[in-house]
Amino acid sequence: MRILLWHVHGSWTTAFVQGRHEYLIPVVDGPGGNRSPDGLGRARTWDWPASAREVTPEQLRAEDVDVVVLQRTRDLELVRAWLGREPGRDLPAVFLEHNAPGLEPGDGPVPHTRHPLADRDDVPIAHVTHFNRLFYDNGRAPTTVIEHGIVDPGERWTGELARAAVVTNEPVRRGRTVGADLLPGLAAAAPVDVFGMGLAGLHERHGLDPGRVVLFDDPPQAAMHTELARRRVYVHPVRWTSLGLSLLEAMHLGMPVVALATTEVVEAVPPGAGVLSTRPEVLWDAVRTYLHDEDAARLAGEAARAAALERYGLPRFLSDWDTLLEEVTR
Repeated sequence: MRILLWHVHGSWTTAFVQGRHEYLIPVVDGPGGNRSPDGLGRARTWDWPASAREVTPEQLRAEDVDVVVLQRTRDLELVRAWLGREPGRDLPAVFLEHNAPGLEPGDGPVPHTRHPLADRDDVPIAHVTHFNRLFYDNGRAPTTVIEHGIVDPGERWTGELARAAVVTNEPVRRGRTVGADLLPGLAAAAPVDVFGMGLAGLHERHGLDPGRVVLFDDPPQAAMHTELARRRVYVHPVRWTSLGLSLLEAMHLGMPVVALATTEVVEAVPPGAGVLSTRPEVLWDAVRTYLHDEDAARLAGEAARAAALERYGLPRFLSDWDTLLEEVTR
């Protein structure tokens, strides 16, 4: 198939474009030499195959698009403007929902958040977690769940550094949502390395000691995987989100997991793969245990990797998407 989709979520798209199709990725120039959110083009920090091809809106008009994977309501407008077609009516379409309800402005209160496509029955909503489908009011829209798939980075954990690793984007802006306020408590239990985008100001906002909490701003994915695997334990302090792909990537690397028992995490991390709790003090005790007991960390990491490969492996993910795309294009 020839699939139109926007580069919205780099890690998810990295997995999706590993399939057997041709992927049309819009590219639109923005101000200051940057690219517009309407067209970010191919990823610059992930390795995508040649089948993921950049197209301008002008070039897209000459393409024979089989199906569009929508990820924002804005995408509906762009399809109408660029192709002169209505998604779901004269162009097969799926709406991929990455987010948990309540994360975007205008979502409304959880659990009463009504999905933007809830009043349509011609575009199925594909949620990335069962938690998301449960908590959204999907109205009359057909729904399904296609859980995440991960390009396996390999079992690379060494745990040679007795430090905790956290991956988070924009923690200063997102604050309590991603558990940024919990970092001082974590830092009291262990030295911490934070990886992600938009980390500037994190020390100042939460009174963190730069000698205790080290920031790694926007590293390339491959480099981040290498560095994560050197840390003893992966910590996921997120209160409310969908399901962080960084958590699943850490499990693939063979890292033990310490995480808040919220949203889909309770399904993704089985017993033996780490410690889940809604009590931060329990989590910090677990971090201390893994820092001082390398064998326990190794065993939990092996269990985490086995669970991640079984549930979030790439072959299952691509097969599920092929089935759904064949249904909507039939």
